[in-house]
Amino acid sequence: MNKEIFIVRHCAAEGQPSESELTELGMRQSIQLADFFSAIQIDHIISSPFLRAIESIKPTSLKKDLTIKIDDRLSERILSTTDLPDWLEKLEATFVDLELKFEGGESSQEALNRALDVIQDILNSDFQKTVIVTHGNLMSLLLMNYHNGFGFEDWKNLSNPDVFHLKFESSRVDTKRIWEESAIKSL
Repeated sequence: MNKEIFIVRHCAAEGQPSESELTELGMRQSIQLADFFSAIQIDHIISSPFLRAIESIKPTSLKKDLTIKIDDRLSERILSTTDLPDWLEKLEATFVDLELKFEGGESSQEALNRALDVIQDILNSDFQKTVIVTHGNLMSLLLMNYHNGFGFEDWKNLSNPDVFHLKFESSRVDTKRIWEESAIKSL
């Protein structure tokens, strides 16, 4: 089995709610993302239902003439439904204890499990090269699963957008960051 999955973190957005749109910079980044993928064969696109994720990949889908499949399992992870003034420290703790859960939220393991279900569906499909568009925390959990040592500090260093390439060959998975942050500084 040889499959490739490109995990994309959405472009710069107005905020965290699911209906938050891309900023002006984010719109330019989405076009740059389409240019980035122009030389890469893609046969499937799956996105979080959050507007910022859909808007991030829309120029790519139009350029590639591919429909965006929406999948709720790629939604942003909910850390808690209550206000956490120390949310950053609490988030960091969830990278160490994957079962740690705060009021109304989901543990890292629960979020990872739903994302891994998406990956498994892709691996069982006929598609060879799939783009999935999600959010920084969920992206980090997936990368942590496939790349030992990926953690909280790596999450903090992700850019908007960001792109990682996962190559599945037999029982081996290679991960590589392929988005050059310097490319977005020129916008």
